[in-house]
Amino acid sequence: MAPFHKIQDIKKLKLIANTIRRDVVDMLTEAKSGHSAGSIGLADIFTALYFNVLYHDPENPEWENRDRLVLSNGHVCPVMYAAMANAGYFPKEELRTLRKLGSRLQGHPHRTALPGIENSSGPLGQGISIAVGMALYAKREKKRWRVYCIVSDGEQQEGQVWEALMLASKYKLGNLTVIMDRNNIQIDGFTEEVNPLEPIIAKYQAFGWHVEEIDGHNIQRIIDACNQAKAVYERPTLVLAHTIPGKGIPFMEFLTEWHGKPPSPEQAAEAYKILELDRAGIEEL
Repeated sequence: MAPFHKIQDIKKLKLIANTIRRDVVDMLTEAKSGHSAGSIGLADIFTALYFNVLYHDPENPEWENRDRLVLSNGHVCPVMYAAMANAGYFPKEELRTLRKLGSRLQGHPHRTALPGIENSSGPLGQGISIAVGMALYAKREKKRWRVYCIVSDGEQQEGQVWEALMLASKYKLGNLTVIMDRNNIQIDGFTEEVNPLEPIIAKYQAFGWHVEEIDGHNIQRIIDACNQAKAVYERPTLVLAHTIPGKGIPFMEFLTEWHGKPPSPEQAAEAYKILELDRAGIEEL
């Protein structure tokens, strides 16, 4: 089974990210609940992963040689669902069933509910431990697939995270890449006011990790950082991605109140207009 075709054209990838943002707005508006800021802010990262970085096959989600993608901050699953639907894992019409009774698209992803989901998530701080376990197995069994783990910055306040980081360093898990959504917000406010994380890069480096620091909205840099991680053989890699919560929709950007709030129909209509203008600008490039 061949891996999913990788899109190299950055313009095409930007258009996909624009579509994913629109899909997320539509899903959350229809559901009348969910997390806007993080989901929309991660659109560029999930576009880079599903359409370039990952080796995977939407027609065969359990393909043995696929890369594994662990989502630790499960509340941003709308962006994962949107990326998966656009990649061909399931019909896009199903996106509008988000958070509805009987839907496969639950408010936090469930491993057995939807093919292509690698882990159930909800309690923050557990994703790196799951990813470390997968990477340990892959290294022991000499598998060539890699493990990617998406984490929030707020969940770095959990002690379990740091236990997992130590273990990954001890076993030299060069097949593990963690991507941190460094958007500086969490449910109670700004991370540096709730429980400061800085100097977060120095902390990861002190735990034996290689660190790549990037603009999390620059799709080429996201791809390059993930590729660079492949060249670091005996250390796990953190890709610290600076992002703007609600990126692309100005009335959402930087505001902690959008962490767990869906747009109203009127706000969604305004967001659609903004995203359509953005799309037109991309197409003119």
